[in-house]
Amino acid sequence: MRKSAILLIAALGLAGGTAVLVPDAAERATAARAIAGKQALAYGADPLQRVDYWPGADATAPLVVFVHGGGWKRGDKEMMDGSAKLTHWHGLGYAVASVNYRLVPDATVEEQAADVAEAVAFLRGNADRLAFDPKRIVLVGHSAGAHLVALVGTDPKWLNGAGLNIDDVRGIVPLDGAAYDVARQLAIGAPLMDSTYVQAFGTDPERQQRLSPTFQAAKPNAPAFLILHVQRADGIAQSRALAAALGKAGTPVEIDGFPGTGLKGHAAINRKLGETDYPATPVLDAWLAKVFG
Repeated sequence: MRKSAILLIAALGLAGGTAVLVPDAAERATAARAIAGKQALAYGADPLQRVDYWPGADATAPLVVFVHGGGWKRGDKEMMDGSAKLTHWHGLGYAVASVNYRLVPDATVEEQAADVAEAVAFLRGNADRLAFDPKRIVLVGHSAGAHLVALVGTDPKWLNGAGLNIDDVRGIVPLDGAAYDVARQLAIGAPLMDSTYVQAFGTDPERQQRLSPTFQAAKPNAPAFLILHVQRADGIAQSRALAAALGKAGTPVEIDGFPGTGLKGHAAINRKLGETDYPATPVLDAWLAKVFG
């Protein structure tokens, strides 16, 4: 998209986010006062093809692009406002972007992966105007967002379709995903989530495999991966299998687990990441410093 296509838009409200994931009004107001320069930008024509952007310390800053979760059918980029992630990454001098994408059932997972890639291409194409280093971009995603960033980082067709190469991003950080192998996740029979997975991925085994990052992990891949998870059995198994597939392909990958179980732990890795006393924070900090160089 041309630079002239940047559109300033009004901040969007939450769209079905889970309460435990969203900072309260006081936290959001504090962050809004503390972090200046937020821009709300359009990378496509659909109202959900939007990205919030906060500049870094200067025009050489790396960019962290965050992709929210929500079962592929809910969630919003506004979850970044007031978060520990934003405050922490901004404090490190990084530029930060939070991406919205079209949602199931009005869009397919294929269209969501294309949206993530288009958002990256848009940001990278406007790096001079937005003032960050286009050669130092990392994608971080939580839950469904973890699946989407892993898919974009393993199957080059998504970034290729947006006019980029798969190594135009420096690395991929999936946070506590459980859909890196969709068929395997459905096979374990998670009663609370099966309908969500079927709604997103359907029942065709070939489509499920095409949309499973573990099955797309043969090279080429993004240059580096850091896979983080809490102590959920399905998340551990899925994270380890994806790490093994990437390692077999010769792609640099690190994996680490942190305390927390069930939905509470799943939410905590997203909500607490960036807090100085949360154990995943220094792990990600060290990895980002290494990958950004």
